[in-house]
Amino acid sequence: MALSSFTIGIVQDRATDDLAANLDRAERLTREAAGRGAQIVCLKELFNSPYFCKSQRHERFGLAESIPGPTVERFQALARDLTIVLVVPIFEREAPGVYRNSAAVIDADGTLLGTYRKMHIPDDPLFNEKFYFTPGDGPVAGAADSTPGFRVWKTRYATIGVLICWDQWYPEAARITSLLGAEVLFYPTAIGWHPSERAEWGQAQVDAWQIMQRSHAIANGVYVAAPNRVGHEDEPGTDGITFFGRSFIADPFGRMVAEAGDTDDEVLVATCERQLIESTRQNWPFLRDRRIDAYGPILRRYLGA
Repeated sequence: MALSSFTIGIVQDRATDDLAANLDRAERLTREAAGRGAQIVCLKELFNSPYFCKSQRHERFGLAESIPGPTVERFQALARDLTIVLVVPIFEREAPGVYRNSAAVIDADGTLLGTYRKMHIPDDPLFNEKFYFTPGDGPVAGAADSTPGFRVWKTRYATIGVLICWDQWYPEAARITSLLGAEVLFYPTAIGWHPSERAEWGQAQVDAWQIMQRSHAIANGVYVAAPNRVGHEDEPGTDGITFFGRSFIADPFGRMVAEAGDTDDEVLVATCERQLIESTRQNWPFLRDRRIDAYGPILRRYLGA
């Protein structure tokens, strides 16, 4: 029988060109989260390197690893040692010429449960992700799993969903993952300011980012946890990106349970109450009242004349 609650942790930190130090820092902060009671811990997007998508450079494909591979195997051992579930987002080399923005999901005994591959891939100044990443695959006809793109994992402590950064702007992704049974949606993230825009748009960008994800918590009656990175990362010929942190955990009412600042490495830990998920869905029965007979048009790109 499922316990009445489970405890989650998210790690907000920076990354440098010292890849070994990045791994050591993430392990240390993961251990801190576990020491504070976290049973499920999620790291930030592409946690073990600087955000390399700021420009298009073929040599940066060398940062990719297989899953399982050295980094995932190290964190499998850590999960086993601490008896925690881990979400480990890395740059994945799936096959020759096929690279993904992925997150490995590891159970509390160190078992690799599976991999989520980012479905929505952005292409913006300093966010050149389409150059590097093949998007996650959607449903495959005849496959045993009808929704390989959006998935949940029944871990030792909770049923979790994982979506990555740009996925967070799409209510469809949150809804499908919640309907599959997720009790919490993790959104490992790398989002920040173009320094020239910060004065005018900085606070509005942070607000939009948080509000959008808090709305997924409300609309689906689930917990949401979003670990972001912090620190300024340079890129030759540009002003670089200042990652704004502000990682947070929200409950099914969209209330902030925990929030980090915008400059420092931090660990957030929060207990998730299953009864709050149930009572929220009873009192705000959005899932009950969905008009699934009327939503066919959403499968079209555009509906205007």
